[in-house]
Amino acid sequence: MTRWEPTRSATADSTASPSSFWTAVSRGARNRCPVCGEGKVFRGYLRVVDECEVCHAPLGSLRADDLPPYVTIFVAGHVLFPPVLWVEKAWMPPMWLHMAVWLPAFTIACILLLRPIKGGTVGWMTRLGFDPPAEAPPAPQRIDHA
Repeated sequence: MTRWEPTRSATADSTASPSSFWTAVSRGARNRCPVCGEGKVFRGYLRVVDECEVCHAPLGSLRADDLPPYVTIFVAGHVLFPPVLWVEKAWMPPMWLHMAVWLPAFTIACILLLRPIKGGTVGWMTRLGFDPPAEAPPAPQRIDHA
């Protein structure tokens, strides 16, 4: 893995040092390129662009995989689960009412949190380094045992 650094022609200030960890994470969470802060991270809801339109950082080579959904569920659960327990202890509503209230609340919370968390993960991964694009593996050769 190598850390991608912008070329002289890619940035106006070629002497600028790479962004800090927290800067890269916050830029990614706001759908800004973690490297330059200008381009966008996403094309659509969760698809990461192949490269930044401004500094040409190869953001598409970063694979967030399962971390953003895991962190999203972790955060949503820690924010919404205490109120679920409090409501149950205070009023003991029927289960259908819990489901009618809390399932949509958890769904909406996860939808709203997933994109910024994935952007923050992409920002974090820019600080770890970029993998070069993987080449296609060679096609398997058939071996005849005749």
